[in-house]
Amino acid sequence: MPESAALARSPERSNPPLDDSADAPIARDVCRGIMRLFARNGIWCLPEMPLRNGRRADLMGVDAKGRVVIVEVKVQRGDLLGDGKWPDYLDHCDRFFWGVPPGLDRSPLDSEDYRPDCCGVIVADGYDAEILRPAPLNPLAAARRKVEIERLSRTALRRLTVAADPECAPWGTGDIA
Repeated sequence: MPESAALARSPERSNPPLDDSADAPIARDVCRGIMRLFARNGIWCLPEMPLRNGRRADLMGVDAKGRVVIVEVKVQRGDLLGDGKWPDYLDHCDRFFWGVPPGLDRSPLDSEDYRPDCCGVIVADGYDAEILRPAPLNPLAAARRKVEIERLSRTALRRLTVAADPECAPWGTGDIA
């Protein structure tokens, strides 16, 4: 069963799926391109990862050195300008990126409101991605990193299990959200 089907039924989701809007195909393409870029570089991601603070990371992954990466995807300028919640992600990762499609006005990401000193920028389409501005390393405390990686791992394993056996969906939802 495809990952998207497992995500659609996954009870740990705290927000509606990306495909509820007209921008869904673009957002899906941006995520796909970023996941391909990351996979080539040994960073493995999970889409729509619920965080302990009630937010949901569009992509959350772990690199080969065990560092946590979060990507917030924006496909419309208005959505980018109206996003005041993104700083809430910084406490859950070692590196934070904005993921945007080609052609989106990225100039707001250079302003102080979007803290370019701590946020990278990736441009992606459905086939590939390019890092335009690397995300600086802002290391999590070791204990916090351990908690985030364990939650990410358990969520990924739960999604794989439910994809293989949908009858497992009602079980074990309280320990990961």
